[in-house]
Amino acid sequence: MVTDNTSIIRARDVMRKGIVSIDGMTTAKEAAAEMRSEKVFCLLVKKRHADDAWGIVVVQDFIKGVIIAGRSPSAVHVYEIMTKPVITVPADMDIRYVARLIYRAGIRRAPVEEGGELIGMISLSSLILDNELF
Repeated sequence: MVTDNTSIIRARDVMRKGIVSIDGMTTAKEAAAEMRSEKVFCLLVKKRHADDAWGIVVVQDFIKGVIIAGRSPSAVHVYEIMTKPVITVPADMDIRYVARLIYRAGIRRAPVEEGGELIGMISLSSLILDNELF
């Protein structure tokens, strides 16, 4: 998806800036309230220490780990239903490779990383709906 012969669209060009993160000990009920408040479909779960990995909790995790499992949202902690570690994409990665990576990994979204920091979020649907790539 090259806009012209010299310009390559990078992950940083189409990502949603900012990351909403929570602690793994947060309950599913509190996490869902945060998602509604921030109008996001996922939350990054903070590292416990420098050598730890980021986690992610998405809507599907609440469906599978709370609703289908018949558990109380107040009794389930995010660390019980999250995915860890998270697949991240480099901020300077060509959007063609970002789309391929996310699609083949079977995920819908991934944090964008630059200099060891998470700086934004990119999703397959945002590539089509939030940007003028087509």
